[in-house]
Amino acid sequence: MEDESAEFIAALLHSGTVAHFMHLSTNSYSQHKALRHYYNDIIDLVDSYAECFMGRYEQLKSWPQEFHNAKNPVEYFTSLKDFVEDARKELPQDTELQNLVDEIADLINSTLYKLRFLK
Repeated sequence: MEDESAEFIAALLHSGTVAHFMHLSTNSYSQHKALRHYYNDIIDLVDSYAECFMGRYEQLKSWPQEFHNAKNPVEYFTSLKDFVEDARKELPQDTELQNLVDEIADLINSTLYKLRFLK
């Protein structure tokens, strides 16, 4: 459970940096704004999840070393949505933690909407 939670937390913290890089690289104003909203909000949501997990279970001290960078925002956020859906099954099922996963999924879905349909 600790390894899965550490991977979940690390991947989503990294997603903030990836979104920030894409935010700085895009020529699209709507993408620029959608990505900014995402990277501003995701860090606080993931921090809340991490602190809730560690308060309920134990402190995580080992983190994955990988970092994935992406260029296509829609493809990246689609894969991130799939990652969260799959990871959810392996994460603790406590309602307070799953509620935080819901908030993270909501932010990803909202970002995907903005990236796909707002030009």
